[in-house]
Amino acid sequence: MTSTVPASLTRTAEGSALQAVLLDMDGTLVDSEGFWWDAEVEVFKTLGHVLDESWRDVVVGGPMTRSAGFLIEATGADITLAELTVLLNDTFEERIGLGVPLMPGARRLLTELAAHEVPTALVSASHRRIIDRVLTSLGPENFALTVAGDEVPRTKPHPDPYLLAARGLGADPARCAVVEDTATGVAAAEAAGCKVVAVPSVAPIAAAPGRTVVGSLEDVDLVFLRDLMTQR
Repeated sequence: MTSTVPASLTRTAEGSALQAVLLDMDGTLVDSEGFWWDAEVEVFKTLGHVLDESWRDVVVGGPMTRSAGFLIEATGADITLAELTVLLNDTFEERIGLGVPLMPGARRLLTELAAHEVPTALVSASHRRIIDRVLTSLGPENFALTVAGDEVPRTKPHPDPYLLAARGLGADPARCAVVEDTATGVAAAEAAGCKVVAVPSVAPIAAAPGRTVVGSLEDVDLVFLRDLMTQR
């Protein structure tokens, strides 16, 4: 379930129109997209199928139902979507059992947001069991709220996860900055009406109105995020 948000965290960040920062997890804060692909390759190998490397761009960014469904259809594997979802989550969780590396700049950004008491949420298409495991690497204290893909009726690319996170933090979506690494996540955040920073991981993302593309989280800090709110 989503966490309870202290009332003190719902205030607007001092000196800025920025009210909250909403962060994707896989490929944005943690270097886990490769872990997911390796897990998918391993699972389908046990099912007697070899995944085409070109499919990696298709399945990146979730949601699990879309990615798993595509791979079943593409390979013709004799497995149900529910069965495959369990196998993928189990295999991924085993691979990150010793922790998952953070993306460059992630720790610094989380520390800065926490130091300035900026309301921050983790918004992921991954399931709750995976988020809770990865949080041991990210630090659960860095987030007032976390939203998992299996806790909303419609996950990314639908806006629901970001709307839920903004509402939970008492923030206007238009005054929230979202950091994402995939087109699927960017679509969800933009549909929610948020300002988006794209940090592409596996596939490129083009710049667009209301969207800023950077090469790394090293380029993102609180001043940068506050400035997003004043851009037209």
